[in-house]
Amino acid sequence: MKITNNSHMQRFEELQELLKEFCPFAKERMGFSNYPSNITFQDDAENASNMLGKTAYYDPASSSITVFVTNRHPKDILRSVSHELVHHAQNERGDFDQDMEMGEGYAQKNEYLREMEKEAYTEGNLVLRDWEDGRRIESLKEVFNRRGVRLYDRLMKRLLR
Repeated sequence: MKITNNSHMQRFEELQELLKEFCPFAKERMGFSNYPSNITFQDDAENASNMLGKTAYYDPASSSITVFVTNRHPKDILRSVSHELVHHAQNERGDFDQDMEMGEGYAQKNEYLREMEKEAYTEGNLVLRDWEDGRRIESLKEVFNRRGVRLYDRLMKRLLR
């Protein structure tokens, strides 16, 4: 999977490292076989100035994701990536093989597309949350393993008083 940075985003390298952890987790949980061909992080000041501007989109023809990053928190960017990865999984399953109108209000006008969006919002958010919670637990385990013996000794001394 290629990652393209067409942005001036600070901390891009850190985000890229998180993606290296998150994408395999998402692949396993969402069940897609191949990664998208490309994830592009794109600056777009005009889009960012629109309070209800686009956050990201998936192109099923090229299996690519574009995420608009101007003025966005990295976690929100990851949330968009996760949402679009669900669309990628849907594409691999053949859910995009129907003739569909994707214009303005598509998720309100077409029940089939609405269900696809529901899946992307629900599954995308839950997979990101599960990954994030797993990272926290692993961090706590690491801290406990480093301090565990001392902590255990102190707790035992208090209990045995």
